Amino acid sequence: MTMTDTTVLTARALLLDMDGTLVNSDAVVERIWRRWADRHGLDGDEVMKVVHGRQGYASMAVLLPDRPMAQNHADNARMLAEETADMDGVVEIPGAAAFLASLAGLPHALVTSADVALSTARMAAAGLPLPDVRVTAESVGASKPDPEGFLKGAAELGVDPADCLVFEDSGAGIAAGRSAGMRVVGVGPRAGVHRPDAWVADLTRVRVEGAAGGEMRITVVSG
Repeated sequence: MTMTDTTVLTARALLLDMDGTLVNSDAVVERIWRRWADRHGLDGDEVMKVVHGRQGYASMAVLLPDRPMAQNHADNARMLAEETADMDGVVEIPGAAAFLASLAGLPHALVTSADVALSTARMAAAGLPLPDVRVTAESVGASKPDPEGFLKGAAELGVDPADCLVFEDSGAGIAAGRSAGMRVVGVGPRAGVHRPDAWVADLTRVRVEGAAGGEMRITVVSG
């Protein structure tokens, strides 16, 4: 018998990661980063443990610590162009379209390590609408796990960080949400090991309803 666990959370705003949370881009991320690993003589499996959730230059700084940061930024620009040109296999995380539709008129923002071009292309490829408020790579000086992106999202929505609920799939993203003083719902297989406040396999397991006084009621069914 499968055990399920229902958690009900309240929040005044939702901050949503993109890759692995709304959009399944794992196929292209694997292709691009394993090619990069081969070029640099690194183990592809070890590289894949690092790259999810971070901006590319930040992953490179972890993987090639002696390389000048200017080189990482230049390499990252090439990688972003490659990723933006490759939408093969990019699809929505199950339930993402209905989840976003349920947020119409409720405070929410996209907070992604992707840049404007890549986030726009991937959301379109997955058939998902872009939230009105978006914090992308261009908006921040520091990549997740730094909390800057989530704090900017909260500020743009005019909501106290403690009243925000983050949806994230990666260790770097969950750490960023925690550092921002926010609660985190983990989405998908990568998230579970990082002990988020609640966990779901995908977004079919989440229900969002507006409540009195500007609050939202978020029902999360794990299992």
